[in-house]
Amino acid sequence: MTKYQESSISNSAYNGSGCLLLLMGIVVIGAIALPSFLNTSHRSRISEAKQYVGSMNRAQQALFIEKSAFGTSVDALGLGIKTETTNFKYSIRATKKAAFNYGVSKEKNLKSYVGGVFLVPAKNFEPNAAKEEITTTSILCEADFPGTIKPAEPTYENGKIACGQGTTQVTR
Repeated sequence: MTKYQESSISNSAYNGSGCLLLLMGIVVIGAIALPSFLNTSHRSRISEAKQYVGSMNRAQQALFIEKSAFGTSVDALGLGIKTETTNFKYSIRATKKAAFNYGVSKEKNLKSYVGGVFLVPAKNFEPNAAKEEITTTSILCEADFPGTIKPAEPTYENGKIACGQGTTQVTR
């Protein structure tokens, strides 16, 4: 064998191990970054539902001020929110005294959300309000466990608003 052939063989060996090291480095970096990326994706899906249901609550309050009635559909709120996205289905149940806004997960690993807007005596919040004056108050609740089942509605009893069974308050 000539010196050139020996040099060529030894260079090939180094090149092959260099590619292997590079590939191993990429795999290690991917393994470190992937959980962080997946967690960010999960958080953005949860953020969508919280934002949508919170916006629906605020729109219900504004609609009640304007029309003295709650909206009975997502479209009636005028928010431009789709009733269904990749991860959630959005819906409303309204009565004369309350509106319930739902963000129900379509995936078993995501939690669902429910918001409630209630008519309450204005005296609960403003001591100088007239006795017959009413206002609204709202609550946003998160299901305690992931799943695709509609969460229990919040309640308003004895002047207090609370999340339904199996849900926890996110914000007021």
